[in-house]
Amino acid sequence: MLKEPTLEKLKVLRLEAMAAAWTDQQRDPQASGLSFDERLGLLVDAEWLSRENKRLTRCLKEAKLKMSQACVEDIDYPARRELEKATIRGLATCRWVQEHQHVIVTGATGTGKTYLACALAQHACRKGYRALYRRASRLFEELGLARADGSYSRLLGKLARVDVLLIDDWALTPVRDAERSDLLEILEDRYGSRSLIMTSQLQPEHWHDYLGDPTLADAICDRVLHNAHRIHLKGPSRRKPQADSKE
Repeated sequence: MLKEPTLEKLKVLRLEAMAAAWTDQQRDPQASGLSFDERLGLLVDAEWLSRENKRLTRCLKEAKLKMSQACVEDIDYPARRELEKATIRGLATCRWVQEHQHVIVTGATGTGKTYLACALAQHACRKGYRALYRRASRLFEELGLARADGSYSRLLGKLARVDVLLIDDWALTPVRDAERSDLLEILEDRYGSRSLIMTSQLQPEHWHDYLGDPTLADAICDRVLHNAHRIHLKGPSRRKPQADSKE
């Protein structure tokens, strides 16, 4: 059997990982003891794993997570933090993404809100979903610039297509009229079709007063808090030198 033509055809078909695995099999004396089905299965597995790794790398690059190394496996659960393992195990199934639900993470500064949110977004990427991280202030700045240069609708469309939108540090500064309107537009596009993760130092029960405008506040709170998983992190700041910093 001529090997070179087969290798060339695999490469033309963009099956580079399969070609490399097949070459390795030719060099491995033990591979000759495997059945055809076993060898074929190993080749398919190699190609599948390669493509999954490339997909995940691309997805994480597009997500631009503030903490790209964050993962649910590294979340810790000290008693004073009052974070339940069962809650994270449930969220790690990504059923909340499949069912277009939201996750709200609150707590004082330094309690690990951003780490937890990025870990959930990273896990969603591993499950095949697309995610995008934006700090609230940067997000509203982008929307303001887009409104000025005529690309507002295009940016909203980009945000709407992402399976999981992570808005970090929501409600840190006084809200402006344009920001209320922008947030409602984002939520309207995602309602019932996409998921959202929000982190905030402000407890959800105070969001209505923070937003100010009763009509818009009702609409925003209804779309965010309805069908949302709420996690409130407690304990001292994890940014202190003696703590394992995961914020």
